[in-house]
Amino acid sequence: MGCRNFGAMKVRVRFAPSPTGGLHLGGVRTVLYNYLFAKKHGGTFILRIEDTDRNRFVEGAEEYIFSCLEWCGLIPDESTIAGGNYGPYRQSERKPLYLEYAQKLLDSGHAYYAFDTTEELEAMREHYKANGYPNPQYDHNTRMKMRNSLTLTKPEVQKLLDDQTPYVVRIKMDPNVLLTITDMIRGEVTFDCALVDDKVLLKADGMPTYHLAVVVDDYLMEITHAFRGEEWLPSAPVHILLWEYLGWKHQMPQWAHLPLILKPDGNGKLSKRDGERLGFPVFAMNWTDPRTGEAARGFRELGFIPAAFTNMLAMLGWNDGTGKEIFTTEELCERFSIERVHKGGAKFDYEKAKWFNNQYIQQMDADKLFELVKPFVVAKFPNAEDTLLRRVIALVKDRCTLLTDFWEQGHFFFTTPEVTELQAIREKWSPAKAAFFAAWAEACHKNDYPDAHQMEADFAALAATHQLKKGELMLPLRIMLVGGKFGPGVFHISELIGGYETSVRIRAVLELLS
Repeated sequence: MGCRNFGAMKVRVRFAPSPTGGLHLGGVRTVLYNYLFAKKHGGTFILRIEDTDRNRFVEGAEEYIFSCLEWCGLIPDESTIAGGNYGPYRQSERKPLYLEYAQKLLDSGHAYYAFDTTEELEAMREHYKANGYPNPQYDHNTRMKMRNSLTLTKPEVQKLLDDQTPYVVRIKMDPNVLLTITDMIRGEVTFDCALVDDKVLLKADGMPTYHLAVVVDDYLMEITHAFRGEEWLPSAPVHILLWEYLGWKHQMPQWAHLPLILKPDGNGKLSKRDGERLGFPVFAMNWTDPRTGEAARGFRELGFIPAAFTNMLAMLGWNDGTGKEIFTTEELCERFSIERVHKGGAKFDYEKAKWFNNQYIQQMDADKLFELVKPFVVAKFPNAEDTLLRRVIALVKDRCTLLTDFWEQGHFFFTTPEVTELQAIREKWSPAKAAFFAAWAEACHKNDYPDAHQMEADFAALAATHQLKKGELMLPLRIMLVGGKFGPGVFHISELIGGYETSVRIRAVLELLS
């Protein structure tokens, strides 16, 4: 794929989802950008499961994530499934590591124990709100008024620990520090630590929060580049200080904060509810929440081709500068550059997403489409014969945008359709036409008609015998064969379903008309 090394550095990137639900478009795009960057630079793509929040853990979500990535063709080099030399790759199995590094931060004075109860925290917030602070935080302004190891004596702290009093560990933010990072997308970004609260690093159950776990894991797994959504940008100063406080500042990865995927109107981040409201999917695959039974539609089940889906995602916030939009996965690996990712959010356009899929369908031959289309047809008609399906695909592909369209556009090749537009025949029906179609049904019954051209010639000759114009007979014939005013050439339809089935369908409609 034209890969090269990123300088002398061995590129290692990661995607670290929480198994809490379906994989949203934004998550898949983060995977894609990590994957493309790793492949371009001859690096390694790691998938790490962040399952430390046991209250939000959803059974089956981890398996769902891997299934999504497999469908997209974005297979991790290291993961809970693939293994690797930097495991475990599931955070719940790394708990002792986090405890060790939390203790180092406590010992160095960069973190502290906080014993405040929920009621005490709420009382603090209400007090400050009443005194003109609309959004009070647990920070350098409030921490010295709370119950923590900064305000308590060492014996008091030790007694609370000995008594197993619940506590959390918080980072001690330095309000006098301005931090600057060079973001690969946004350039230099500066943070005022006085505006950042003392985030919890270790929860009362001994599990780490994202803030501690992501730094420890990125260090131990030797991550060189960290790509994540821009919603994490406000947390960057906490992470920068943790890298510094733990003595790892010079091994901190290069960061890139990816733009949001926005609603079609550009007004805010695209959400699951937006998809439900506007009628399009926002997940890679169907997802049903086992806790609530709530279901969400996915791109796979709606009939998107995996490569078209990832191509579309790549263009949501990136371009290669040439105006080209259709890329193979190999071309994306070759051309992708994180520096060409846009700073601003990218508006999601479902019609454009379908356009990408249509482009892929039109560019693929029937043999390549066969494996993709077959599951959708077999789901509707289990006895679909492969040879017939291949011929149907070639006939109807020009009319298809989604893989599900192949059944909609070609179901009449496999089953006798219900006639839905009989009135369109009745409007110009006559005894002469009835006599013609009775004769044509008899001719089709007697002849096999292996060739559409011969069938069409005989049809025209019979029409002349009945003193009718071929053109005025075509619409009734189409409706008789397919049930409506759609489909490919009618004689190609007759050729595939056979003369006998053609005669059966014509006679059934003649009976309805009589």
